[in-house]
Amino acid sequence: MTFRPDESPTEAARRIIDENSYATLATADVDGRPWVTPVWFAERGLRQYVWVSRTTRRHSQNVAQRAEIALAVFDSTVQVGSASAVYVEAAAAQVPDHELAAALAVFNAKCEASGLSTWDESKVSGDSPHRLYLATASQVWVLDEHENRVPVL
Repeated sequence: MTFRPDESPTEAARRIIDENSYATLATADVDGRPWVTPVWFAERGLRQYVWVSRTTRRHSQNVAQRAEIALAVFDSTVQVGSASAVYVEAAAAQVPDHELAAALAVFNAKCEASGLSTWDESKVSGDSPHRLYLATASQVWVLDEHENRVPVL
């Protein structure tokens, strides 16, 4: 069961995202060949998901070719039958330079809360091999006790 009896789907999604640091990112290239990879992510308002990746990685190249992505956030350490997850459909893109400050604020807030070093614009622009990516959700779901999708947004 994805969400507890005492919480709404939105509260469940918030809990799951707050308790986990990695999302499984699903992308596809221009020909539709799928690729999936874990990414350490930060999130804002259950609608925006931010991560840092090298531009040479397959998922980054796929995002450049095809913006449609999917994300799943879940704890893989729980017992079978007690898993909970957030499922996201979104459009993703590399964050343009003029929007870096806002996206980095979201990313760095999670870095700080996790005890990690923060990133500055020089680490995700210019000659740096890394870029910041932003996915904006069009749909977010959790599953009910019958494994049916329940919309969060």
